[in-house]
Amino acid sequence: MFEAIDKAKDDPILSLGIAYQQDTRANKLDLGIGVYRNEQGNTPVMKAVSVAAQRLLCAQTTQAYLGLAGNTDYNQAMLDLLLMDSPAHGRCIGIQTPGASGALRLLADLIASAKPNAKVWLSTPSYVNHQPIMQAAGLEVAFYPYFDPLTKQVDEAAMLAQISKLGPDDVLLLHGCCHNPTGADMSIEAWQQIAQLALNNGFLPFVDLAYQGFGEGIDQDIGGLRLLADNLPELLITCSNSKSFGLYRERTGIAIVIGQTLQHASNARGKLFELARRSYTMPPNWGAAIVAEILNDPLLKQQWQDELNAMSLRMRGLRQALAEEFRLQSNSDRFDYLTAHQGMFSLTGFSLAQTEQLREQYGIYIVGGGRINIAGLAKHAIPQLVNACLAVGA
Repeated sequence: MFEAIDKAKDDPILSLGIAYQQDTRANKLDLGIGVYRNEQGNTPVMKAVSVAAQRLLCAQTTQAYLGLAGNTDYNQAMLDLLLMDSPAHGRCIGIQTPGASGALRLLADLIASAKPNAKVWLSTPSYVNHQPIMQAAGLEVAFYPYFDPLTKQVDEAAMLAQISKLGPDDVLLLHGCCHNPTGADMSIEAWQQIAQLALNNGFLPFVDLAYQGFGEGIDQDIGGLRLLADNLPELLITCSNSKSFGLYRERTGIAIVIGQTLQHASNARGKLFELARRSYTMPPNWGAAIVAEILNDPLLKQQWQDELNAMSLRMRGLRQALAEEFRLQSNSDRFDYLTAHQGMFSLTGFSLAQTEQLREQYGIYIVGGGRINIAGLAKHAIPQLVNACLAVGA
């Protein structure tokens, strides 16, 4: 049977991490896989997470199944975090999933069930897993202009020109904040225009939120999402807790459906249960229980917000320091765009040859296309990184 299976292609990001681990050079830099690291190179456990986990461990009395929806306290806490005070809060449902990738697949299957001829529009470029997930669900995928490689900013005019042509059979997938892989976020005015176009043309927006709190702040980072939720009859949302709570390995996410009515959303939840039962049945509880414990305790929630704000502040500081070092070593301001980007990543546009040279000659691991994980950088390594980048012709 298995002789008919071709050798699998290496994942462009995960394989980079394996190569980094096998590299014996002492001064190597891992700026590939998207995890936050502190100045010592560690991905820390947030203090609020540790407190919540210890509480849960001491209070735990059972390991019984939770059900198809997962942890319902978590689901409600996440709906409150994202949609409280929105008119959509009373006509939405959420179910816990194995990470946001699980939520993406689940909602892709829901789209395919509700409208098999739907076309899902992705930004150019987009998160590496968006296209294969949508296509695995049997959906057609198309692309709208997004990132201008010259200005390193969002080409909003080209983006909106394409979006204005979408209709009732189209789904528009948007990054909630801290766009992956570019780091370039669109303006709130662009979000407003998208909301109006969705109302006029009837396409369905789908917001993937993976980095809340890594940009301008917990509330500010969902400004676009809230604008859509407040003004549109229907909306799909996926959310990850990997970055904002540091729960990478716990694979904690949620799939949210906002319907025209609560009954419509509830009908969608029933279909999601059916789809989940066909694959993973129910998600793991531990990460969701930790998030629920934090969000439902005002003191813990404040501690989490303070820690998250400190991480975001550190990333902004790294961006500023990196841009300044490029100015110093190159006598040019062409890397100043780094300070305008948000979140973990920036897309530099380095060529494949340059990223390979960085890896082979300098032990610097960057994803093909030149995506740098700013959040994985230590401040003391900035001169080393800049010197290598300029040496390969960046």
